[in-house]
Amino acid sequence: VGSSIDFAPFEFQDEGQAEYQGFDMDLIRAIGKEMGYEVEIQNIGFDGLIPAMQAKNIDVIISGMTINDERKENVLFSDPYYQSGLTMVVRSDEQAIKSFQDLKGHKVAVQIGTTSAEAVKKLGGVEVKELNTPADCFMELKGNGVDAVVNDRPVNDYYITKSGETGVKALEEKLTAEDYGIAMAKDNTELQSKINEALKKLKENGEYDKIYAKWFGGQK
Repeated sequence: VGSSIDFAPFEFQDEGQAEYQGFDMDLIRAIGKEMGYEVEIQNIGFDGLIPAMQAKNIDVIISGMTINDERKENVLFSDPYYQSGLTMVVRSDEQAIKSFQDLKGHKVAVQIGTTSAEAVKKLGGVEVKELNTPADCFMELKGNGVDAVVNDRPVNDYYITKSGETGVKALEEKLTAEDYGIAMAKDNTELQSKINEALKKLKENGEYDKIYAKWFGGQK
């Protein structure tokens, strides 16, 4: 399995730890176990993943990879295993903001250099504050400097779960939506159906939910 180990909480490596960790890592190991395989993970730069598979150095890619038409020309994807997209976090007692349309006339914090800044600016009538890290965004929200934080859904959910953040809530609505999939070689339809079958079993037997809750808390 190839993965670009630099995308917490999906794949990352903590200092002093040999094992790669993250949602994708736990999921692919569980899929391997379900299929009766030992999973060997190789750390490859994101843009080198598809070429490595085409060269048959790896069989599978799991790396927070969005399913899109361009990639489908080169690989087969599993069924989607995670839906990403931009979500919003507000203070727990917030009543006025229930959807993205309600952001007009409000101040919103986003992480600098991300797609969230562009997407929020397109809504119009929103004052956007670009900050360095998700933690800065949440501090600004808690200190009443902004009314909402908009970021990639996994970043928001992981931050709230990992920091045990209270006094804030993530809203369900997504401003944009993208599905992540597991990639295989274009001609490997047999592996594709086996992985889909294993993924379906993990969703049915509760194992997927356990892994999900570990990294993102309870909400799907």
